[in-house]
Amino acid sequence: MMTKNDMYVTDEAKGDGWTLWLGDSCERMGEMDADSVDLSVSSPPFASLYVYSDSIRDLGNNDSRESFIENYGFVIRELLRVTKPGRIACVHVQQLTTTKASDGVVGLTDFRGDVIRAYVAAGWVFHGEVTVNKNPQAQAIRTKAQSLMFVTKNRDSSMSRPALADYLLMFRKPGENAVPIKNDVSNEEWIKWAEPVWWDIRETDTLNERLGREDGDERHICPLQLGFIERCVRLWSNKGELVFDPFGGIGSTVYTALKLGRRGMSIELKPSYWKASVQLVRELESKLSAPTLFGEEDA
Repeated sequence: MMTKNDMYVTDEAKGDGWTLWLGDSCERMGEMDADSVDLSVSSPPFASLYVYSDSIRDLGNNDSRESFIENYGFVIRELLRVTKPGRIACVHVQQLTTTKASDGVVGLTDFRGDVIRAYVAAGWVFHGEVTVNKNPQAQAIRTKAQSLMFVTKNRDSSMSRPALADYLLMFRKPGENAVPIKNDVSNEEWIKWAEPVWWDIRETDTLNERLGREDGDERHICPLQLGFIERCVRLWSNKGELVFDPFGGIGSTVYTALKLGRRGMSIELKPSYWKASVQLVRELESKLSAPTLFGEEDA
């Protein structure tokens, strides 16, 4: 008898400049051509921090960090194969907390470092990183982290710590880049974006995650900020090039790539997220192709 954990389906949707696959990235990336991706922007599951689905294929359901990295390694190696030489993979991560109940101690664990080591071991070049500022009050409210609470600071500040930042990790595929990237980023923007910390990424600037929720679904949905994706796409791809996300979610990467004149492709495991991504991208496609007041296509 098939259980919910055993259910696995695949599907595809496509349109003008976009392709959305439903399925397991570990398998479906094998269907992609080598050296076909110009840029990837992704936010992998943070080990077992969040549970996204009941599927045994979900990377978030691994029972240990070692098991997570081993399974994530399949995606990392396939991503290297499909990326063009000299091009960039942008990866969004954060450090993870430990708890007394599950780890025996309250503290942090170096998820960021584990991901860097996994990419380098697979053959990528660690190219750069950016720290993305986070609002400590918003994080305290959302995560209920005792270490950020006023009561902890006032009672015994030895258990207080700053909020957890996000990180953009950049990895480059070895080899020469055949097509120079001629971006539209101004020098003034570059002065700001070249800083080691991005202070102005709005945490609420995301697609509507409610579209991906199933009835009674208590799983975690955390769309990546559109401003984060936009900077990656504008900095490290040309218009018309392919931007890929192996963890498509509700379609944030493809959505942003299309808005910026690129092509987009993603793979998503969970059917409800995939359906939401198809809906959002199709709505955007309609807006982009709608005639303007003067009868011209909206650029």
